[in-house]
Amino acid sequence: MNSALPVYLPKTIRFTEEQFAEIIKANPNLRFELTASGELIAMPPTGGETGRYNAALTADISLWNRQTQLGEVFDSSTEFRLPNGAIRSPDVAWIAKERWQRLSPEERQGFVPLCPDFIIELASPNDELSHLRAKMQEYIDHGCRLGWLIVPQQHIAEIYCPQHTPESVSLPATLSGEEILPHFSLAFSHSGQWINQ
Repeated sequence: MNSALPVYLPKTIRFTEEQFAEIIKANPNLRFELTASGELIAMPPTGGETGRYNAALTADISLWNRQTQLGEVFDSSTEFRLPNGAIRSPDVAWIAKERWQRLSPEERQGFVPLCPDFIIELASPNDELSHLRAKMQEYIDHGCRLGWLIVPQQHIAEIYCPQHTPESVSLPATLSGEEILPHFSLAFSHSGQWINQ
C-alpha cells in the first residue's frame, strides 16, 4: 500500500530562486512563496468562503480594468519577484500597462520581475495577521503604490500606501482605488460582503 506522507522542512533551510523554480515545477498543484532570505513558505489551499471572495475580488478588478484598459490583472497563482529577491503571490494584483509593456516576452513568462502597482491580500481564518501585515509592508517597500489587506473575520480592512502608516477601517466602509485605480471603489456591508461600485 502506498500512502502519502507530509514532508516538514526545517526553517533553517534556504533555497535559491533556481531551486524554488524546480520545486514549483515538481509540484504544479501546490502554491509556494519564497522570502527574501530564501525561506520556502507553503500556501495552504483556501476554504470555500475565501475562494469565493478571491474570485469575486479578481472579477471586480478585471471588470474595471476591461473597461479602462489601464493595465493587467493577475490572480493568486501569479508569482512576482520583488527587488529584494522574495517571490510573492498576492491574492489579486494589478500592474499599470506601461510597466507591463516594458517587460520582455521572457520576463512575462517566468516570475514577473517587478512589484505590482496594486495588490489585495485576503486573510483566511487560519492566516497569521502579523505575517500578512509584514508581507503588505514588503510590497509597499518595493514599489507597490496601494494595497488592501481585507480581514473578513474581524470586519476590518487595512489600507497600505507609500509614506503613510497603514490605516485600519472598520466595515462597513468603501475602499477607494484613489489615483492608482481611478473610479474604482469597493463597498463593504456589515457582514464583510462587498459590492463593486
